Amino acid sequence: MEIRIFQPGCLPLLIGSLPLLDHQEATDLILEYTPQIPLWPQLPAYGQEGMISQFLPGLPGYVQKGDKEYLDTGSESFETELLEFYETYMGVTENKLDLSQSLFSLDRKRACGFFQLMDTLAGWKMPPLAIKGQITGPITFGTGVKDQDGKAIFYDEQLRDAAVKLLALKAAWQVEQFSPFRVPVLVFFDEPALAGFGSSEFISISRQDVLDSLNEVIEQVQLRNGLAGVHICANADWSVLLESKTDILSFDAYAYFEKLAMFEQGLKSFLERGGIIAWGIVPTQDPESIEKETPESLSKKLQEQFKHLERMGIDHEQLFAQSLITPSCGTGSLSLDHAKRVLFLTREVSKEMRRI
Repeated sequence: MEIRIFQPGCLPLLIGSLPLLDHQEATDLILEYTPQIPLWPQLPAYGQEGMISQFLPGLPGYVQKGDKEYLDTGSESFETELLEFYETYMGVTENKLDLSQSLFSLDRKRACGFFQLMDTLAGWKMPPLAIKGQITGPITFGTGVKDQDGKAIFYDEQLRDAAVKLLALKAAWQVEQFSPFRVPVLVFFDEPALAGFGSSEFISISRQDVLDSLNEVIEQVQLRNGLAGVHICANADWSVLLESKTDILSFDAYAYFEKLAMFEQGLKSFLERGGIIAWGIVPTQDPESIEKETPESLSKKLQEQFKHLERMGIDHEQLFAQSLITPSCGTGSLSLDHAKRVLFLTREVSKEMRRI
């Protein structure tokens, strides 16, 4: 895929999760509201589609016992599995092995929505303008996956490295799978744990650890001409993301715009290098807010945020061209009625912004 230049011009985009049980129904709903940039649905009602479980297969030492999943580094087979993992990784990255047939491919049972979207788009006469995939980010994944002793694998240098490489190539696999459609492919790394970076909980995780992990997964997407995004649905140290190699910064603009706007120079530099801001202007955390907001009220709020950045010296046309309109987070934990309203608001706010 040759195309990497992508200026979305405030088109609507979704985050990923939906409160449904049927993947075709979820895909149809996505295509109804965001046909320009569809994404594959994640249905957390199925345990295997949770943020951690969905991408665990392939890690050396992986064990599943009932509902419990962890890495057993003390097993007799662990060292062999680790060696095989790195041999496969090297084979793929040196173009000696086919990524599509490797352990880095998504599991059909755990990522049914991915294959459902692929099958559906294959029947379209015209491809969409772009396609979005998603995967859990390395900080959230590494602090969420535990070993046999209950210790997060991010704190083990070897296990962290394996996890980062697993996620990097599972993201790259998505880009390759979507590449026959010959449109820009976006892959978002979901990183809710980054909201806790700098707190006592993550005191031993350094800024460099975060940057190195993020940049490694981002680079594998970019090597295949995909665009990498990082999504955080809470407040965070935004300077870390702005300093990273990410192409798209996805944040909760409904609640945290003022926090992001504090990083004036970082934002300017990010936009100057072609970075895209995914404005999560449609609330998802509070059903009351979902019900009370309208396309007009949200587009007005977003216009005010645009004006704030323009007063900082950021050009309006550039800001418009390099923006996406999104919900603040996924809708998997909402009622179906509230989820549909979030999708409706996202589409309509995009229309309002593009009408101005």
